[in-house]
Amino acid sequence: MKSSKALFTLGLALACAAFIFSLAVRAQAQTFTSLYSFCTETNCADGDGVTAPLVQGTDGNLYGETEFGGASVGNAACGSIGCGTIFKMTPQGTFTTLYTFCLSSTCTDGGAPAGGLVLGTDGNFYGVTSGGGTDGFGTVFKITPAGKLTTLHNFDNTDGWVAQGSGLIQAANGNFYGTTFYGGANGEGTVFEITPSGSFTSLYSFPTNSACPYCTGPNGLTQGVDGNIYGTTFAGGVTDNCNAGSTSGTFFQLTPSGTLTTLAVFCRLTGNRPNSTLVQAANGNFYSTTAAGGDSTHVDQGTVYEMTTNGSITSLYSFCLQTNCPDGKTPIGIALGTDGNFYGTTQLANATQKGTIYEITPAGQLTTLHFFTATNGNFLGGSNPAGPMLLHTNGKFYGLTGLGGKKGIGTIFSFDTGLGPFVKTVPTSGAAGKNVTILGTNLTGATAVSFDGTAATFKVVSATEITTTVPSGAKNGTVTVTTSGGTKLSSNVAFQVP
Repeated sequence: MKSSKALFTLGLALACAAFIFSLAVRAQAQTFTSLYSFCTETNCADGDGVTAPLVQGTDGNLYGETEFGGASVGNAACGSIGCGTIFKMTPQGTFTTLYTFCLSSTCTDGGAPAGGLVLGTDGNFYGVTSGGGTDGFGTVFKITPAGKLTTLHNFDNTDGWVAQGSGLIQAANGNFYGTTFYGGANGEGTVFEITPSGSFTSLYSFPTNSACPYCTGPNGLTQGVDGNIYGTTFAGGVTDNCNAGSTSGTFFQLTPSGTLTTLAVFCRLTGNRPNSTLVQAANGNFYSTTAAGGDSTHVDQGTVYEMTTNGSITSLYSFCLQTNCPDGKTPIGIALGTDGNFYGTTQLANATQKGTIYEITPAGQLTTLHFFTATNGNFLGGSNPAGPMLLHTNGKFYGLTGLGGKKGIGTIFSFDTGLGPFVKTVPTSGAAGKNVTILGTNLTGATAVSFDGTAATFKVVSATEITTTVPSGAKNGTVTVTTSGGTKLSSNVAFQVP
């Protein structure tokens, strides 16, 4: 009896210790760090007005853009707000301005970059500006990690105006796809394709009533595993009873050649005004957020939704379910974690909490992880998060706030939830022989690379980059890198082999 009691007591003690340890690990893992405050340089030479998301380069650093500020503040073309910047920041917070737009009076290089950058398969970054250029309607540009910018296309309104939405994506064919909010054949925005060398094609002009009635404000592009482009419009769609007499946005499919099909109309009660990039999970469904709408008792504070490829929508969570909205309101974008859950931010919460960071399972269980809260009356850590966060291959999330910080202009932050390091591929699909770049951390001395178990030849370029080719016989599945210490780092997105 005594022995049994002793064993029970020991077991209980160990269980308690394990529970306390798990709490400590979780508490330690949920670490918020404010890394940089904008406008700390004279006249906001370091930028003002962040646009999300950040992107990871082959060197492991973070790259992003600001819509205003920069060394152009005060010149004739940009006035007191400036025309924007491109910047680089190390994961530890060392900040460098790489490029300032519109330093000349003519602004032929563009102004007010928006939508974030995308890392191309060539290691350079691609993006768009909403103004400037030779015709004043914005540009598409390429910029090297060292800050050398090349203008690839000048919009002239007939092919689009205010190119932003969710920035560009690079498809499996190597070309980039993007959207404009205005312009085009009908003045309501476009979807376009552009090659890395700058050959431009306007694919679709909104609205074309037979395919997308009254649709405006296209955004949220992503390429599905089936090769088609999927996206949303912020407004439009056929009015029906669930919309209470108002249009509220659509979900569409676009073939790479430009044939558009409207698959769903967003309804107020399940969420409307879709406002961010679609994220495709392992089950093949898309996940993202709406800026408004929600359940019947807490409408218009936004939702997280799931969408099938045939247009069946499920509202996973309606924000502001509790008094004073401690769970936040107005969500804006999500990122897929290596644990299969999604992580996102809300722009607002209540009077003392200006936004949140949350985790949500594919089944819709939401946990609030962080509040953007004032200290001594000031939001020194930032407030009002801007856009989706980036999951770096070191396992930490990095994000931006539109306000707060030392100057009240916004910040860059990191958030550690305890997810471990992983690798990511650029691109995420390709046939045998396709060149692939693998991003990661501590890759020096890696001993093996495999595509779903099929060994591949590779070259370690640096601690953050490996180059490889898709091996013959590879199938859809996880890309794995074996480090010098024997640790296996896997990709969180399955690589697709046509």
